Amino acid sequence: MSKHKSGFVAIIGRPNVGKSTLLNQVIGQKIAIMSDKPQTTRNKIQGVYTKEDLQIVFLDTPGIHKPKSKLGSYMMKVAENTFREVDAILFLVDVAEGIGGGDRFIIEQLKNVKTPVLLVLNKIDQVHPEALLPVIVAYKDLYEFAEIVPISALQGNNVNTLLEQIGKYLPEGPQYYPADQVTDYPEQFICAELIREKILHLTREEIPHSIAVAIESMKVEDNGLVSIGAVIFVERDSQKGIIIGKQGAMLKEVGKQARRDIETLLGSKIFLELWVKVNKDWRNREHVLKDLGFRLD
Repeated sequence: MSKHKSGFVAIIGRPNVGKSTLLNQVIGQKIAIMSDKPQTTRNKIQGVYTKEDLQIVFLDTPGIHKPKSKLGSYMMKVAENTFREVDAILFLVDVAEGIGGGDRFIIEQLKNVKTPVLLVLNKIDQVHPEALLPVIVAYKDLYEFAEIVPISALQGNNVNTLLEQIGKYLPEGPQYYPADQVTDYPEQFICAELIREKILHLTREEIPHSIAVAIESMKVEDNGLVSIGAVIFVERDSQKGIIIGKQGAMLKEVGKQARRDIETLLGSKIFLELWVKVNKDWRNREHVLKDLGFRLD
């Protein structure tokens, strides 16, 4: 009988290389929001992958970047602290972009940790196979990776191979979570993230980092309908106008798209009510960040 292995694995990398896409692909459902705008993930998202003889608990960290606000500094701290908390690290890179300054910065941080690092070459569906070898050689010259695995997180190519490779570096251990549990975040948190994802998809460039979403109420009615009230915080009146849209059209579309994903998540019909409030410079105000669920210590 094979021994049961389990452990914690961090997914790190520059913003917008596909970390949340990989996590959702592995778990089989959406628990981390995805966007074509960088710096989407703000908290560590725990995703749990379970098989009979293996359980991997994934931490999806914020993209490592040069911080420009207290929120940015918090996100960097979350990512760097994760290096020391896990059994293995997945360093995700975009093969279509090549090595950038951000990748070199991350590699310098990795030289200070003893945790095994697997280099994951993502988005192989966007490059010719012959272009992979020079990228692999370039990265091997910078760091001694435990494994190098090319994948497409979006299409799922080679993701099973990656999971097998991760298993090699995990210790024997218990099953930390029930087999049917895919995350340890409460439903309210994921609902708020799904609403924020729709705003990222639908609004212009100046909006993404200026928004936060808080679930103010969530209850099951007698008829089984789940009523959810959520507040979208922005920093300026002009941003409030953009999110509400002409005659409320944008906010209505955000609600329509978010409702669809939340109903899939909860497995029931929902009534979703959204409000937009201005909270000036919230990203640099510690008490506001704490109220929104960011753990700053």
